[in-house]
Amino acid sequence: MEITRTFDLLDYLLEQFPEKEDVLCAKEKGEWVKYSSRKYYDIAHYMACGLLEMGLKPGDKIITMTANCPEWNFTDMACALTGVIHVPIYPTLSVENYMHIIRHSEAQYMFISNHIMLRRVAPALEKLENAPKVYTLEKIDGYPRTFDILKLGISSKDKNAPRLAQLKETIRPEDCATLIYTSGTTGDPKGVMLSHRNLCSNFLAHAKVNYMPAGSKALSFLPLNHIYERSMNYHYQFRGVGIYYAENMGTIQQNMQELHADGFCAVPRVLEMVYDKLYAAGKDFKGIKKKIYDRAFVHGSRWDYSNLQRMQLFYQLSQWFYDRMVYRHWREKFGGHELCVITGSSSIQPKMLRTFAAAGIYIHEGYGLSETSPVIAVNNPAKNWVKIGTVGPILEGVEVKFAEDGEILTRGPHVMMGYYKDPEYTAQVIDEEGWFHTGDVGEMVGTGIGGPRYLRITDRKKDIFKLSAGKYIAPQLLENKLRESEYIEQVMVVGENEKSASAIISPNFNTLHYWALKHHLHYRDNVTLLTLPEVKEKYREVIAESNRDFAAHEQIKNFRLVADEWTANNGLLSPTLKIRRKVLMEKYKNLIAEIYGNETSSGNPILSAFRSVELPTFGFGKKKQD
Repeated sequence: MEITRTFDLLDYLLEQFPEKEDVLCAKEKGEWVKYSSRKYYDIAHYMACGLLEMGLKPGDKIITMTANCPEWNFTDMACALTGVIHVPIYPTLSVENYMHIIRHSEAQYMFISNHIMLRRVAPALEKLENAPKVYTLEKIDGYPRTFDILKLGISSKDKNAPRLAQLKETIRPEDCATLIYTSGTTGDPKGVMLSHRNLCSNFLAHAKVNYMPAGSKALSFLPLNHIYERSMNYHYQFRGVGIYYAENMGTIQQNMQELHADGFCAVPRVLEMVYDKLYAAGKDFKGIKKKIYDRAFVHGSRWDYSNLQRMQLFYQLSQWFYDRMVYRHWREKFGGHELCVITGSSSIQPKMLRTFAAAGIYIHEGYGLSETSPVIAVNNPAKNWVKIGTVGPILEGVEVKFAEDGEILTRGPHVMMGYYKDPEYTAQVIDEEGWFHTGDVGEMVGTGIGGPRYLRITDRKKDIFKLSAGKYIAPQLLENKLRESEYIEQVMVVGENEKSASAIISPNFNTLHYWALKHHLHYRDNVTLLTLPEVKEKYREVIAESNRDFAAHEQIKNFRLVADEWTANNGLLSPTLKIRRKVLMEKYKNLIAEIYGNETSSGNPILSAFRSVELPTFGFGKKKQD
C-alpha cells in the first residue's frame, strides 16, 4: 500500500506485519511491555476518537513534552488521524522559550510526562493568560491524565468512529502534520511546518538504505521531539523493526545488553563518550594485556569500507586476533550483536568510525535539518555506498546544488512548508525556484567502488569568520580536529577580526586526572589543576599536534582552559549536543578579551621598540624635565 500520510503506517503495519508483537516497547516495573501492530492501531484510533469528543478539529494544536515512550506515538498518530497539528518540544527549554512556543503555536492542550517536566514548565504556564489545558501521563493530583482521553475515546467509539473514518479521507499529504520549533541560537525559536508529504517522502527514502531486517530490535533514546529520531521512529516501523525505548540515558548500555539490540540512533557526542570510556578502560591494564588493548585501537584506526588491505591475509589474521581478544568484549557491552548506528547533527571523528567499524559497530553519518524533514544525505550500507569523512550520497528524491560561496542548497518533497506565521523569513531561506538555503557549506567528493559522489560538510556558513589579515577560518574543521584528542571534551575556536585563531577548551577531566596522577601532580580541584604549568604545557603539545594538519593562518596560536562542563542542561550545548557559539562567546567574553588583550600588548615588536624609546624633543614643545 502507498504511504502518503504518517497515519498510513498503522494500516501498513496490519497489512505487512499483522503478527508483530513488539512494534513499540517500554519498561514498566522492570519488565518490557510490548504493543503489537493491532494494539497500536486500536489505541491510536481510540485516542483519536477521544480528541474528537473533546472538540478538537483539524488545524488545532497539541503540545507534547514527554519522554520517549509508546504513548508518544499514540498521541502522534491520534493527532495525525484527526488533522490536529502535533507540537513536540524539549523538556530543557527556558521559561521564555516555553512562553513563546505556547503563545505562538496557540496550542489548546499540553501533554506532559511527569511531575519533573511539569515543574519545569509550570513557571511559564503561570505567566500565561490563556495557558493550554494540561494532561499528564503519570498520575498527578489536580491534573487529568492522557489515559482519560483513551477511555473517552472507547466510550464514544460508536459516535466518533464514523466521523473519524470520514475525516481520514479528507486529510491530504500536503496538509501540515507537525510544528517543530528549532532551538536556534538567535532570537525566538521558529516553528518549522512539516507536512505529511515532507515526513513520509523522507523516511521512506532513508528506510531504503538501512539493512536492518524485519524482526530486528532498535533502542531509542534520543528525544522523539527532535525530527531526526522521530523520522527514524517512522523508518523502524516501516521496516518492521521493534522499537524499544530506553528507561533513561543512564540505562542505555544495560538496555542494549538485555535486548541484544541490533542498532540505534545517536549524536556524535554520545558516541565520543562511549569511545572515551572504552579507551580509558585500557589504562588499568598492565603488561601484554595493555599492549594488546592499545594495539587494537591502532589496528582499528586503519579500517576502511573500501580498503584493499582488508583482503590481505595478514590483515585478516590481525582482525581475527583483535576481535577475539578485544572487539568482541566491546560488542558484549552492547548486547553482543553487530550494530547499525545512524548519527547526525554534527561531524564525528574518522578514527572513531574506523575503530568502531573494526569492532562490528557500524556507524553511518547522515546530514539534514529540521527544515528538510530532516535527511538530505546519508551513507548507504544497503548498497555499500559508504565513505568515512562524508555524510554519504544524496538521498533518493532529493536535489542538491551549491551556491557560489559553497552553501548547500536543496529542493524536493522534503523541504518544509515554511516557518509558521513568518512568511518573510521563509522567503529568505526558500528562493523563488524552491531551493532551501541550508546555511551549511560543503562539497561533493570522490566515489567509492561503483558508487555515487559523496557530500562532505566543511562548516556552518554563519560560523566562518575572517581574521584581521583577511584570511578565513572555518572553526568546525579546527574544533573537530582538536576533539580527536582524548584530552579535550569540548572546544570553541574564536578570533573574528583578530590576527590569529584561539581556542577555549573544556578538558576531558577523566583523562586529565589520570595523566596528572601519573605525573605526580598535586591539586585541590579542577580549577587549580588547570593553572599548573605542566597542564598548560601538555595542552600546548596537544594543540601543536593538531596544528600540523592546517595552514599557518588556520593554526591555533593561543588557548584558555576552563573548568566548566558544557552540557545541554546548562545551555552551553544545544539539545542535540552542539556547542552554542553565541552563548559561549558571551560567557567567556572576558576570557576572549584577555587572550587578545595580551596579544595586543605584546603586539608588533617593531612598534613596541618605537614605543619603548625615550626620544628628545624634536625642535619644538617643552624639553623633557630631569
